[in-house]
Amino acid sequence: MPASQTCRFDSSVTATRVNNNVVNQSVDNSIVDTYCHPQHRPEATLEMKPHAGTPVTGANFFNRDAELRLLEAKVRSGTHVLLAGQRRMGKTSLARELGRRLQDDGWAFLFVDVEDADSPSDVIRDIAKAAHAIAGTSSRLTAALGRWFKENVEELSAFEVGVKMRTAGDYAWRQQGEALMQACADHEPGVLLVLDELPIFLSHLLARDAREGTEEAHLFLRWLRGLRQQHAGSSLVQVVSGSIGMAPLVKRMGAPDSINDLYSFRLSPWNRAHSIACLKSLAEHSETAVDEAVFGAVYDALGVGIPHFIQSFFVRLQDFAVMNGRARLTAEDVQTVYDNELLGAAGDSDLPHYQSRLQKSLDERTYQVAMEIQAEAATQRIFTTDARRALERIYSNVLPDARERVDEALDVLVHDGHLERTDGGHRLAFRLLDDWLRTRFRDHHVPLQKRVGGQH
Repeated sequence: MPASQTCRFDSSVTATRVNNNVVNQSVDNSIVDTYCHPQHRPEATLEMKPHAGTPVTGANFFNRDAELRLLEAKVRSGTHVLLAGQRRMGKTSLARELGRRLQDDGWAFLFVDVEDADSPSDVIRDIAKAAHAIAGTSSRLTAALGRWFKENVEELSAFEVGVKMRTAGDYAWRQQGEALMQACADHEPGVLLVLDELPIFLSHLLARDAREGTEEAHLFLRWLRGLRQQHAGSSLVQVVSGSIGMAPLVKRMGAPDSINDLYSFRLSPWNRAHSIACLKSLAEHSETAVDEAVFGAVYDALGVGIPHFIQSFFVRLQDFAVMNGRARLTAEDVQTVYDNELLGAAGDSDLPHYQSRLQKSLDERTYQVAMEIQAEAATQRIFTTDARRALERIYSNVLPDARERVDEALDVLVHDGHLERTDGGHRLAFRLLDDWLRTRFRDHHVPLQKRVGGQH
């Protein structure tokens, strides 16, 4: 980009070029997935179109090169992976881009989103749908899957795969799934199975009947681990991912050994420099001027480089310029858009999703404790050690395991990126979430230590 004090962007279509030295950082399947990948698209400029929350691959996949190379090396070596990271880090986009590149080398790629599955049988059905879509990629795979579908599928159309389940008892899905994986496992050079949102599926099971749901969740995790052991050294590789933490969930289940064979691979936010580089790429070759100070102001307003929010903030600025007939955007406009848009209707459509995901990862009582922690951290700017003791004391009147509940809530909040450890306690790292929660709780949250002081 020319060394000037302004960048420009077109108000209708973003044109962007990725600077070759902007590498090794993350991208998300965000509102404005406007990225390009220099390795696969050498042109100097590209016209990019916004994507409403859909994953991106190929020429639209921006940057994450180092992570992608490492993940690809692990998968090619037969290593099974737990893909972790807080929401909006681009885990789905990374997995899909990896699958796309492996497919170019002849691999079979099964991407299965299990968020809406209600039972293990549903998961097997969804894997079967993905397998049906790639069945024709090789004669060997076609023959193997053809036999499985003939034995197990009762209805097959362009839109749905109906799999015969429970014909030999409640746990017939295990045999069905093992046979399906065996049919895929012999494919050369390899098969990548991505199970996206697996923690949410397990949470569905746990939220049903306490005993039956827990038993079924344990059984499914053991089954997955058994597949990994059964096909060790074969071409079938699993990648497990989700927008809530898998590790805290299995810890709560008492089953940490069910995933301890997975290589943990965590995606992190952009740092300030890469966030600014992305914003400059979006603003390049534009018709509306953007002051240089805008880029740093965007990052500083958010406080952390979550790709989805970095880029959606830019889109909000772009809309602000169009709606107000502005020829130039300034750092002052950043604060205006932050206050009126991101903390307004835009935030109300996006940020509650953070809380709904948190709710899915905890039981009702522990979620209540987690909300107390967030409210304290937002209104008091920190959740201190003294506040933690006060919270344990308050809840000990109704929860005999109050200390353990607080431990679990903090574990999940830190793991999933809501909180970060700091001197004297924990604070909300994501400034937008911090400000949104403060607005929500400031009028009625009573500091925890004051509540303890008022107890008799």
